[in-house]
Amino acid sequence: MPELPDITIYREALESRVRGESLEQVEVRGPFLLRTVETAPGEAEGRRVSEVRRIGKRIAIGMDNGVWLAIHLMIAGRLHWRGGDAKGRASKPSRKDLLALRFSSGTLTLTEAGARHRASLHVLAGEAELKGLDAGGIDVLACGAAEFAEVLRSANHTLKRALTDPHLFSGIGNAYSDEILHSARLSPVALTQRLSSEEVERLHGATRTTLVEWTERLRREAGGEFPERVTAFREGMAVHGRYGKPCPRCGTPVQRIRHGEHETNYCPGCQTKGRLLADRALSRLLRQDWPRTVEEMEARRAPGRAAH
Repeated sequence: MPELPDITIYREALESRVRGESLEQVEVRGPFLLRTVETAPGEAEGRRVSEVRRIGKRIAIGMDNGVWLAIHLMIAGRLHWRGGDAKGRASKPSRKDLLALRFSSGTLTLTEAGARHRASLHVLAGEAELKGLDAGGIDVLACGAAEFAEVLRSANHTLKRALTDPHLFSGIGNAYSDEILHSARLSPVALTQRLSSEEVERLHGATRTTLVEWTERLRREAGGEFPERVTAFREGMAVHGRYGKPCPRCGTPVQRIRHGEHETNYCPGCQTKGRLLADRALSRLLRQDWPRTVEEMEARRAPGRAAH
């Protein structure tokens, strides 16, 4: 799922292409995409774009009549830009496009891999309705250490859950929470209200540094072009999507906890003092045979060990 760094780059790319331009046509081609009925998509047609904004993990395009088009890409949604031809005519959308927004400067389209139909479009009338989509999480790049600590400790959750809760923090998801926790050398299952002041301060710094560095990196990779290679698994990540590979800091094999469609990736050497965190499915299956440390796990994998 695109998170704060990816959404920021999308927003910047869109703003440079559509701000001040006229939205000539809104074509909703996916029957499950539109999630509102009060304001018709046609209310945005013929109006100029006044602003492009990030709302959590959504991209909101504001028109000069107060109408907003808010897009949530969820896990598999992606945006694409097709500029106009030599005569200024925008290219036609393809069969894969669930949404086509034809601007005077080109066409923005949305595709979604798979058949789960999770991506969404909300057409909203005014700031009040747009605010209703905001879960209320704070912007970690704009808050100070004291506000960060207050929000983090407002409930006793695991760090992984707290960082990815949009009611607490805006725009952080599965991928960058793994990277943040690795940078901070903190366990994903550590409880927020049991952290020391030093650990909270370290987490605040790691959160800001990780998000800023990845935003700058993605901006450089885009090089002024519209971002087309948006993915949750990127070369250069320390632990996310790197199960079994060596931690770039200490060399310990990266481990994971799987829960539903998501997994948490972490380094036992850097984050859990060598202890393996119990994977719910595997630990239920193996019970007492679940290894407690990386060394124990590696010993069980050693050649010549008798099978149980």
